[in-house]
Amino acid sequence: MLFNSSSFLIFFIFFISLYFTYGRNNILRRNLLIVISSYIFYSFWDWRFTFLLFGSSFIDFKIGCLLQNEKIQYKRKKLVLLSVISNLGILFIFKYFNFFSDSLNILLSNLGVGQFFPHAKLILPVGISFYTFQSLGYTIDVYRKKINCVNKLIPFLAYVSFFPQLVAGPIERSNNLMPQFLSDRVINNKNIKLGLNLIILGLFKKIVIADNLSPLVDMVYSESMNSGPIILLATLAFGIQIYCDFSGYSDIARGIAYILGFKLMVNFNLPYFATTPNEFWRRWHISLSTWFRDYVYIPLGGNKYGKWKTIRNLFLTMGLAGIWHGAGWNFVLWGFWHGLMLSIFNNFNPTNLLSKTFGWLITMVIVFYGWLLFRCNSIEQIINFTLSFWSADLPIWFSDYLIVLLIYGFAFLVLQIWKKTTCELCPTANLNIFLNTMVLGFKIFLIALFWDSNGTQFIYFQF
Repeated sequence: MLFNSSSFLIFFIFFISLYFTYGRNNILRRNLLIVISSYIFYSFWDWRFTFLLFGSSFIDFKIGCLLQNEKIQYKRKKLVLLSVISNLGILFIFKYFNFFSDSLNILLSNLGVGQFFPHAKLILPVGISFYTFQSLGYTIDVYRKKINCVNKLIPFLAYVSFFPQLVAGPIERSNNLMPQFLSDRVINNKNIKLGLNLIILGLFKKIVIADNLSPLVDMVYSESMNSGPIILLATLAFGIQIYCDFSGYSDIARGIAYILGFKLMVNFNLPYFATTPNEFWRRWHISLSTWFRDYVYIPLGGNKYGKWKTIRNLFLTMGLAGIWHGAGWNFVLWGFWHGLMLSIFNNFNPTNLLSKTFGWLITMVIVFYGWLLFRCNSIEQIINFTLSFWSADLPIWFSDYLIVLLIYGFAFLVLQIWKKTTCELCPTANLNIFLNTMVLGFKIFLIALFWDSNGTQFIYFQF
C-alpha cells in the first residue's frame, strides 16, 4: 500500500472504530491497540522494517531503565552514548552510507586513484529520521533527569510508533507525549470537532493546493537549465507546495490525535510571515528546529562563548539539520545557507535599520532561494539555475502556469491571512455550526473533486 492521503485516511477510519470499542475506558488496551495498529500501518511500506522499528525502540527503552538504576550511575554516560550510537548508526547505514561512499568514490576517481567503496543496495525505511530522533530525545531527557524513565514497554512502544506522527512527525518530546500514554485520555465533542476540522484542513492543503502545484514544480526542476522567470515561478510554487504538503500532514496527524484524546505539538505557525531568518525557524518545522536547538546547538555552547564560536555552532547545527533532510549535497548547502543567514542576522540585522516590511521581503528572498537549493537535484543544476535568474526568456506556456500559481497561491494566501487575523491554529473550528458546516462542505467538495487514489506521497515521507 502506498503512503498517501488515501491509504492514511482509510487506515484511520478502520482504526478509530476499534479504538472506541475495544479500547474504551482501558489505558492498557488502548496503548496495546495503538502499538499493534501502528506496526501494521508501518508494515504496509515494508514489513521487514517493523523489526528495525521495534529493535530501535527496545534498545532505548532498556537504556532508559538502566539510566534510572541507582546501582549503575557510573555508567550513565556510556549508556546514553550507546543510545546515540545505535540511533545515529541506524540512520547512517540506511540513509547516508551510499551518500558518503559514492562521494568518496567520486573524489578518489577525480584524483586518479580509483573506486574502493561499495554501493549497498539499501531501501530507506520510511520515517526513520523522525522516530529515531524522537526515541533518542527520550534517552537524552532521562540522562539529563528532565523526566523519569518509563518502566512499561507497551506505553513506550506506543510513544515511538504512534502512527499519526510516525512517518513524518511532528517529532514529539517525551515530556509532552509520553505522559499522555500513561494516563487516561479525555475524548469529548470539542476535541472531536477540532480534530475533524484539522483533518479536513490538512487534506485540503495537500490534495487541493500541494498536489496541483506539484506538476509545475516537477516539470521545471526535471530540466538542467531554464529561464529566470520560469525558475522563479517554479520556486515560488515549490515554497507553497512544500508548506501545504508538510503542514497539511501535520494538521492531519494533530487532528487524528485530538480525536483519540492526544495533543501533539504545533509544528508550523505562519512561517511565511517571519521578518527574520531566526523567526522563520521559530515558525517552520518547530519540532525539528527546537530538537536541534536543545540537543545540538545548546550542548555545543550556543551563543555563550563569543561571536565566532556562535557562528561555528550555527553552521554545524544547520548543516546537520540540512543533511537530516536527505543524503545529498543540495541539502547540505541548504543547511549551510541558513546557517550563514542566521549568523549574519545575529551579528548585523539589516531589518533594524528599516521597516518590518523590508525585513519580511529580505527573509522571503533568503527562504525561497533556500527552497531552490533544497529542490535542485545536483550541484550543477543549482549553479545553472542560479545563473539563469538573469535570463528573461519566456516560453509560450508561461502565462498558463502563472495562472495556475495565482489560483492556488490565492487559496494558500487566504488560509494564511485568515489564520493570522484570527490568531487561531484552525480558524474554522471556532465558527458557528452553520458557517463551520458551509466551509467544511466546500473544502470536502474540492477535496473530492481533486481526489486521486494514486496521488503523490507526502514530500517528507522520503526523509
